[in-house]
Amino acid sequence: MGTLSTHILDTSRGKPAEGVRITLETLAGEQLGEGVTNADGRVGEIGPERMEVGDYRLHFAAKDYFDGLSEQSFYPEITVAFTIADADQHYHVPILLNPYGFSTYRGS
Repeated sequence: MGTLSTHILDTSRGKPAEGVRITLETLAGEQLGEGVTNADGRVGEIGPERMEVGDYRLHFAAKDYFDGLSEQSFYPEITVAFTIADADQHYHVPILLNPYGFSTYRGS
């Protein structure tokens, strides 16, 4: 199993953030995958078919998203580092986003 997904909700609009470019890489900088959020703000699976135990980071292109809405924002990119501790589990890294802030948590 060991898969990874993500989801972005635009809390300033109360709906999913569509069209956000996301990249996955190791902490050493090796790119492992990329995707763009769909109409539901989701990338259902990003990266290899099986995520191995280790440390990774996701980059979310926040400025490009808000520029597309003709809206100013403070964070040009959001980077979330996380650890895959069990390669047999599914990991979900959601973002709650607005032009001047964000939060994240381990989803299910």
